[in-house]
Amino acid sequence: SYAEMFKAYDKSDKKDKKLKEAVTFVKHKLDAAKWFIDAIKQRQQTLLKTMKAIVDFQYEFFLEGDETKLKPMILKDIANMIGMDISTVSRVASSKSVQTDFGIYPLKYFFSEGITTDSGEEVSSREVKQIIKEIIDSEDKSKPYSDDKLEKILNQRGYNIARRTVAKYREQLNIPVARLRKEL
Repeated sequence: SYAEMFKAYDKSDKKDKKLKEAVTFVKHKLDAAKWFIDAIKQRQQTLLKTMKAIVDFQYEFFLEGDETKLKPMILKDIANMIGMDISTVSRVASSKSVQTDFGIYPLKYFFSEGITTDSGEEVSSREVKQIIKEIIDSEDKSKPYSDDKLEKILNQRGYNIARRTVAKYREQLNIPVARLRKEL
């Protein structure tokens, strides 16, 4: 074993050059292995911290699995919570997923911008998209709503949102413009 080799090297009066090279080589490899293990442990801790912060932030969602319970959350929010750089959180969140009772989600799924309602409440863009989808699903297909009309409806419901944002969200939902949704 390596331990025996080290002991033999330490005990020997005459330091054999080959034995010294072997001991140096093994020590170097052991140090590299320890560094690698430490790096993996640190990565694991960072992932754990990040995930815990996400769960704490999006607690309501993790209880029910309801998308509308997702709060607006950006990388900076989590970075501040765990005391790490935004780029670190971004690296941790990219290409990683979490298994929940409601399915498997990429960590990036939990990050979204927010919109402020008339009451001052922050709501997730995901919630607004869901509302846009519901409005469009229930519209009169012979007279579909334009983005302007959708903006007005959302504003009446208390969501401060611009027409161009409505258009952006509608496009992200792969919903065509009003004239292409029109059914005769």
